Amino acid sequence: MNSLLWLGLRAFLIALVVTPISRDVFRSYGVVDRPDAKRKVHRYPIPRVGGLAIAISYLVAYVVVRPDEGSPLAQQLSLVWRLLPGAALAFAVGMLDDLFNLRAWWKLVGQLGAAGLACWSGVRILSIAGASTEAWWNLPLTMLWLLVCMNAFNLVDGLDGLAAGVGLFATLTVFAAALMAHSMPLAVATFPLAGALLGFLCYNFNPATIFLGDSGSLLIGYLLGCYAVIWSNKSATLLGMTAPLMALSIPLLDVALAIVRRFLRRQPIFTADRGHIHHRLLDRGLHPRKVVLVLYALCGLAAAFSLLQGLLHSLTGALIILFGVFIVLGIQYLGYAEFDLAGKLLFSGEFQRTVGAQIELRKFRATLAVADSPAACWEVIREALAKFGFQQARLCISGEVFEYSGVEPEVPGWTIRVPLSNGGYANLTRAFESNVLPMTVAPFVDVLRQSLNQKFPEATAAESAPAAVTLAGE
Repeated sequence: MNSLLWLGLRAFLIALVVTPISRDVFRSYGVVDRPDAKRKVHRYPIPRVGGLAIAISYLVAYVVVRPDEGSPLAQQLSLVWRLLPGAALAFAVGMLDDLFNLRAWWKLVGQLGAAGLACWSGVRILSIAGASTEAWWNLPLTMLWLLVCMNAFNLVDGLDGLAAGVGLFATLTVFAAALMAHSMPLAVATFPLAGALLGFLCYNFNPATIFLGDSGSLLIGYLLGCYAVIWSNKSATLLGMTAPLMALSIPLLDVALAIVRRFLRRQPIFTADRGHIHHRLLDRGLHPRKVVLVLYALCGLAAAFSLLQGLLHSLTGALIILFGVFIVLGIQYLGYAEFDLAGKLLFSGEFQRTVGAQIELRKFRATLAVADSPAACWEVIREALAKFGFQQARLCISGEVFEYSGVEPEVPGWTIRVPLSNGGYANLTRAFESNVLPMTVAPFVDVLRQSLNQKFPEATAAESAPAAVTLAGE
């Protein structure tokens, strides 16, 4: 145990020395992160390749281990050497991005390579919820997990000391779990990383003089992803993967929320935005240092939940449910408009009404497509008017005029005039307060105009004229 503690202390001391040297060197070469007054909250350029100091501290701490030094310790280094090739590739990809701003797809290819090296070294998710995973799909599952972990730490690295501190909490959690499970190889692999992160945080905590950079965030995400897989495979509980998920819950939740938010907004997944967890807390008026401390406290709470699963096997289900409740309450506190609107759509019936409206629009389009005369088209349109909330209509097409009036023609409303080919038009009137499929008004008009212009294509200048809206009934 003394040798293990000395191993972590060495990494800490090396980080204390190497970090300021790395900071000054990269500052002299202009490799800095410049503020943009939008997503980045720092006020002046700061060196961004802090991952180099962590990588050096972590590696050198092992290099100085003598074969006869605490013989049991020296015999537990096999896991470390197996993880190093993939860790080196993840670090190299991040370093290249810090220096040259790689394209997102190049970064993804490099991350896939690092995940592949981890699988080649024997890191595999062997079971989920007590069920063994077959060889043909535990490989892609493990690679996906490592990709998520690397990008999660990359995304959470948005405030001074945040990613490094979250990584420190997660590393200490895995270290404690390794000691509880008497897994010395995992303990030996994790403790020097904790020492290196602690030493780096002395310069990275607010106000930071050096940033982690992609080289550091990808390296930490890769190593912790591998540690989590090894931890889950050695877990005594049926739901072995839930404990590592809890330990890494803050960065994983952040990346999950980012993906869902961008999907709901129909934005590219890799587009940067200002909607991460730390941004939402900043928007609530918290100081950056306080935001980091709040997230540290949440990491500590998540660590307690994950470790309790190893001690209280009979309460695993209750702990998972309670943890899930905390997650839901936390998301509600952050106040994401996307999730609020999505929830209302799902639970207020709006989603079902939207689906029903789209089905009615498809039926209207299909029925109108087979009508072969102005009169036949009018019959289809007249039957659809009430369904879509229109109370009056007048259609002039190919020299014929058709009119429709609903049961309440005098209700105040607005009228839209839709120009058609050959000088024709359609006037559609709808009540101001109508709540009948309001989301279908514009699509209905588009279908009407396109279908009639295709059937009666004698185009004039009126076809390209904009639709006019007037008020009626007042």
